[in-house]
Amino acid sequence: MSQITVISGPERRRVWTDQQKRELVAAVSAPGANVAEIARRADLRPNQIYRWRRQMGQAAQGFAEVQVQPDPMPVTGSAITVEFERAIVRIPAGASPGLVSAVLRSVKP
Repeated sequence: MSQITVISGPERRRVWTDQQKRELVAAVSAPGANVAEIARRADLRPNQIYRWRRQMGQAAQGFAEVQVQPDPMPVTGSAITVEFERAIVRIPAGASPGLVSAVLRSVKP
C-alpha cells in the first residue's frame, strides 16, 4: 500500500533573508569551496547561489593565469610592469590590448 500526500492551497516558496544570502555567497567564495556541496547542505540548487552572487556584484569577471614566485623573474625584451601594494604584474610587449585590460581589471590593488 502506498501513501499519497495532498497539498491544498497555493505552494509557497522559501524566503531567504539578505543575511542568509550573503552568508551562502561568502561560503562559496572561500578558497576550495564546493558550490554544489554548499547548495546541497542549504537545500537549494547551485544556480541560485550563482544568481545571488551576480546580484550582489561579486561575480567573477573572467579568469587569468597567475604565476606566483618568491623572487621576480628577469624580463627579457620590453614589457609593461605594473606594481601594486602586494603584487607585480609584468605584461610582455606583444600582448593584445584586450588581454592587458582584462588582466589589469582582474587585479585588485
